[in-house]
Order: sequence, then structure tokens, then C-alpha cells
Amino acid sequence: MASGAFYALLALGLSVIFGMLRVVNFAHGSMYMLGAFATYYGATLFHLPFFAALIIAPIAVGLFGVLLETTLLRRLYGLDPIYNLLLTFALVLVIEDLMRLIAGPLGSPYATPPALDGLTNLGFTLYPTYKLFVIVVSVAACAVAWWVVERTPIGARIRAATENPVLVRALGIDVKRLVTVTFGAGIALAALAGVLAAPTTNVQPTMGDSVIIYTFAIVVIGGLGSIVGSILAGFALGLLQTLGAVVFPPISTTLIFIVMVIVIVFRPAGLFGKPETSG
Repeated sequence: MASGAFYALLALGLSVIFGMLRVVNFAHGSMYMLGAFATYYGATLFHLPFFAALIIAPIAVGLFGVLLETTLLRRLYGLDPIYNLLLTFALVLVIEDLMRLIAGPLGSPYATPPALDGLTNLGFTLYPTYKLFVIVVSVAACAVAWWVVERTPIGARIRAATENPVLVRALGIDVKRLVTVTFGAGIALAALAGVLAAPTTNVQPTMGDSVIIYTFAIVVIGGLGSIVGSILAGFALGLLQTLGAVVFPPISTTLIFIVMVIVIVFRPAGLFGKPETSG
């Protein structure tokens, strides 16, 4: 179930970015990795507590995302989407190689915070306290993101700019600033997932590669640009993958892709996506 929490945060960030910018961000997994490394180096170099890293690391990586958007991505918005795809893929290669030079190819472990170590009695079973914490934080972050987009004035502006940026610009709203803030927020969600993942895995430069493949599949299943679809599909498919590993382990790694194929066949726009209309 904890893996579903990571998927939900990553898929939510991807959907927020795609919904506003129409950019398929291949570098999203690298932002997840940078969130984990920010947590690790924050602890080793600055003695930053894990609970402080939960706030500081996503903000720092989100600001890095803002820098990427304003200096690189913004120059390509008027061009064919393939250029954005190639740029973000190139960023993956550059960022991973830089982290290999800094941290080495194998990375380092990050210890679980002592306050979250051990097991919690849920009444019907014992469950790792840290994984329970991951689920709670992910649900809270997803709920806040949904509320901001669906129930606040800035969310209304983001939705309006997604549907008709020319009209929104004519009303005097700074669409460029909205795009930048949205991209930074999507990157921060990926970094938050990386912070939460740091104690559960070895923090290494390639840790985002396998996760992002599953995340893209989950976004397709939930519906491109659908916030609710990304959140629900992330948690549901994370749980399904866990159950698959228990019932029939050989199929657990491909189960998400099997579901994706079935969804695409019967509902190409995804479970919660809106079909594209022509003319």
C-alpha cells in the first residue's frame, strides 16, 4: 500500500504539469530522486531532521523545477511537443550523471526516523509505523492539492488557463506566472515522494527510473490531466501490485501494465479522462 502512496504523489505531480502545460515530463523521476538526495545530504551535511526535510526538500527541488521551466521549457511551448519530450529526457540523463559524479553509482542508505520505527497495532494486524506514516502524509498532500485546484481562486485560474489561455491572458491574468507556479508545485510533489521513499530504499541516482515507468502507466489509466484519476489510480494500483506479489509474484511487476492495456482498449482517455473532441 505504501508503494501506492508514492505512485499517487508522482502521478498527481505529472497530471498537474500535463494538465496546465501539456508537457509529458520525463524528468519527473529525476525530481523524485533529487528529493531523496536532498533529504540524505540535508541529514549528513546539515543535520537536518527528517520532519524538517519533509518541508524543505520539496520546496528546494520545486524551486529547481521553477528554474528549469523559466530557463529551458518556456522556450519550447510554441513548438512541437516532441521538443519538450526530448528536452526532459535529456535532463534525466544530465541530472543522473551529475548525481553519479557527486554520490557515486551505488548511493547510500537513509535510516528510518526513530520516532517512526517499529510496528503499529491496527486492531486486525500489525503494520510498519513508517509505511503508515507515508500513507497518511500522501493522502493529506493529495487532498490539499485537490482542494487547491478545485476549490480556491488560484485553482480556478489554473483550470481556466488550461482550457483557454488566450482568454485568461486577455482578462489580465499572468499566465506565465501560473505556468511556472504549477510546474514548480508538480515538481515539489515528486520531491515529496522522494523524501518519503528515502528511508525505504537505497538513495541512488537511478532510483527514479523504474518508478517513473509505473507512474506513466498509472497516469494513462487514471486519465491524462485528471487529478482525481491520478490519485485514485495510484493508490488502487499500488495496492493491486502488492496483492499480486502475494498471490502470484511473477506477475506483480507487469500487473499495472496489464491493467493499462485493458483500460486503453475499452476507454482510451483513461478512467477519469475526457475524450479529445475534434473540431
